Amino acid sequence: MAKKSGSLSINSENIFPIIKKWLYSDHDIFVREVVSNACDAVTKLRKLALIGEFEEPDDYKYRIDVIASPKDKTLTFIDNGIGMTADEVNEYINQIAFSGATDFLEKYKDKATDDQIIGHFGLGFYSTFMVADKVTINSLSYKDGAEPVFWECDGGTDYTMSEGDRTEHGTEITLYLNEDCYEFANEYRVKEVLEKYCSFMPEEIFFTNADEAKEEKTDVVDSTASEVKEKKDEKTEDNSETSDNKDTTTSNDKDASKNETDSEASESSEDSNSDEDEKESEDEAAEKPINDTHPLWTKHPNDCTDEEYKEFYRKVFLDFKEPLFWIHLNMDYPFNLKGILYFPKLNTEYDTLEGKIKLYNNQVFIADNIKEVIPEFLLLLKGVIDCPDLPLNVSRSALQNDGFVKKISDYITKKVADKLSGMCKTDRENYEKYWDDLSPFIKFGCLKDDKFEDKMKDYILYRNIDGKYLTLNEYLEAGKEKYENTVFYTDNEQTQSQYINMFREQGIDAVVLDHNIDNPFITHQEQKHEGVHFARIDSDITNTFKEEVSEEELKETTDKLSEIFKKALDNDKLTVKVEKLKNASISSMITLPEETRRMQDMMKIYSMGGMDPNLFGGSESLTLVLNANNQLVQYILDNPEGDKTGMVCEQLYDLALLAHAPLEPEAMTKFVARSNEILSLITK
Repeated sequence: MAKKSGSLSINSENIFPIIKKWLYSDHDIFVREVVSNACDAVTKLRKLALIGEFEEPDDYKYRIDVIASPKDKTLTFIDNGIGMTADEVNEYINQIAFSGATDFLEKYKDKATDDQIIGHFGLGFYSTFMVADKVTINSLSYKDGAEPVFWECDGGTDYTMSEGDRTEHGTEITLYLNEDCYEFANEYRVKEVLEKYCSFMPEEIFFTNADEAKEEKTDVVDSTASEVKEKKDEKTEDNSETSDNKDTTTSNDKDASKNETDSEASESSEDSNSDEDEKESEDEAAEKPINDTHPLWTKHPNDCTDEEYKEFYRKVFLDFKEPLFWIHLNMDYPFNLKGILYFPKLNTEYDTLEGKIKLYNNQVFIADNIKEVIPEFLLLLKGVIDCPDLPLNVSRSALQNDGFVKKISDYITKKVADKLSGMCKTDRENYEKYWDDLSPFIKFGCLKDDKFEDKMKDYILYRNIDGKYLTLNEYLEAGKEKYENTVFYTDNEQTQSQYINMFREQGIDAVVLDHNIDNPFITHQEQKHEGVHFARIDSDITNTFKEEVSEEELKETTDKLSEIFKKALDNDKLTVKVEKLKNASISSMITLPEETRRMQDMMKIYSMGGMDPNLFGGSESLTLVLNANNQLVQYILDNPEGDKTGMVCEQLYDLALLAHAPLEPEAMTKFVARSNEILSLITK
């Protein structure tokens, strides 16, 4: 063909997508664009062969090669797909933003239905100029009589086209990397990017380090030449010995000749076995694609084993803790969606609840955790979702937030809710076993999605202080005579052990809500269940724990003890309350109103520690409850001016605080010193 020069066609209609392309923050995305275009080219040819417009040779092997040369600072992509004619290069490459894939699908839409064409040929191609000073294309169309075409551009709007030298249909794209992007000629860097974007592309991809391949080829050639020379020398020596001994052979050598024949047969057999072993070794050493063209999510759930699911999880997410269970999504109508969602085993800290949902389009990696497609609460999960019907924009990295995307999100939410509710109904034992790990997902989902909560509200469990799992209705029904419409809970079984023991003694149940998400969750539950109130077990002393006595009877004792404790603790704002508790061994307790505690917890969550705590009650909201039936409290009443009274008051206050929350460092130091002093008094 005659050499041609020209300028790329750019106009107001297509310049904006190109600007967006250059605004990519991740330059490595060009690998995905070029390799996915290569996959398109191969897929197109497969489709043409399927409908009889291309005669596919027997045992023809489609492939994509990625070749890096650290020495030459180049990166080359080769496919043996459909290829391009000069006119097609002019149409799809020189006219930026013309979609070759769209054009192809429109032409053949009635001849085949199962397409895997994932790119927009000619569009993503220009992402190569983010990393290359010069790009060349060498292509030959599959069409009979087609001539190869060579295209070259240095990154500006000028290009040259001439006759190429490619002899096999397909396309070869070579990137001459710019100085800032030499990293993409490094074998390990390229493999890293290929693994990120191309691990599951539908056509086999092979990687080669061109420099190492040249060295190995040179070594093989040298080694072969050396072996040929050695064998030639050995043959010359053998011929010489045969000539010298030819006339000395006698009839007595027949047996020897037979033995030699047997020996040769044995050696021949050994050589045959050796050849088989060598063939097996060669098969093992044969090059392998860097990608899995048939990932697990593309298979039918019935064809997948538990071990395959676990192995896929380990491979993709590098998480070697076994997932709790998984959901295999497989939907063909009204949209095409496949995927696997894993429920990982989590720690209890909220800041560790970060999962990863990998989004694919026809096995091409798009992005992690796109909130328009994946419900926010399911971003805590790990998994893959492949939806070819997603309306992607030109960069293939953002989604149009339209009604179709919302339908996909709703479908995923429904599938997860169905799986969880079904497990609770049919396999309650395992559901309870998984609950502590599942609860953050489910509670977060209820906070974020009303439809999800409607499906899950009857399957939310609460673990009580005896380790038994109950629904909200089961808990309220069991204690309706003692704590009607009140849910008592503990958020720290260790520091609140004294209160837990009190509840057990009186036969009152409480549940454990010790996750950070539980604070907003219980407020949400109170809004959803009218009349139901959640109260931490140290928020107040209920009548169940008290002896029946009038407030007037305790007023004088309260006033007297309040004055003594305020003086001993040097705290005029201290609130003291006296009760006659049934358990005389309890001397003092701290209570904090539920509303105040929740406000303080909210301040911690939102890092509002710098604000004045007194605005929300602070330490002034604490109430010191003293048990008039306790001997130590009685000692203080009997000895208001005693030498040891002040020390006993301080000790009772600190003991009450310790059962409520950890002491501050200075207070803990004083508590330990005071405890030693009290113990020393016993030994005197």
